[in-house]
Amino acid sequence: MTAKECDHHEEEEHRLYRQLFSLFLGFIVLVLFIIFLVFLILRPSKPAFVIRDATIYQFNASSMPSLLTTDMQVTLSSRNPNERIGIYYQKLDIYASYRGQQITLPTLLPDSYQGHKEVIDWSPFLYGSAVPVSPFLTSALEQDQNTGSVLVNIKVDGNVKWKVGTWISGKYRLHVNCPALLVFKEPIGGIAAGPSMKIQITQHCTVDV
Repeated sequence: MTAKECDHHEEEEHRLYRQLFSLFLGFIVLVLFIIFLVFLILRPSKPAFVIRDATIYQFNASSMPSLLTTDMQVTLSSRNPNERIGIYYQKLDIYASYRGQQITLPTLLPDSYQGHKEVIDWSPFLYGSAVPVSPFLTSALEQDQNTGSVLVNIKVDGNVKWKVGTWISGKYRLHVNCPALLVFKEPIGGIAAGPSMKIQITQHCTVDV
């Protein structure tokens, strides 16, 4: 084979590789366009979360040293507003915070699938035994308890996936923040049940996906 024939053969190979790459790239662009078009038509909406109540078993602080002990159970609901899109919830951690500081350990919620227009309820326990906090926090908590109400935030962090037909998307980060005003004094305070107190809240949460 002459040098000219070798050059011609290599040029043919390069042309074939370029054509294959162009076809592959075109296929990827087409798939991404179809996915974008489907989402544009379906208009997926993020789930709606509501915190409905909280049962307080212990919520006490000590000043020397500054420690906070929390023991509560909350009821949290999630609704899928989509008519054609299902939602997978994965690795959801729920915990409580007070004035920007986490006061309970994260509790792992069970992985769940939520169908169209479906509602899921969770009732996890949240614990935080002798959690070190700043002296400012114990002072603020004492003032709030004296006024009869304490604002805590119930937060959820985890992953969601969207399901359209048989297609399932990649993971998206989910962040939920539920302000929960715990009112202890009558006439709108909680209902005492032995050593615990159940407080009705029904507060909508902010959701970021």
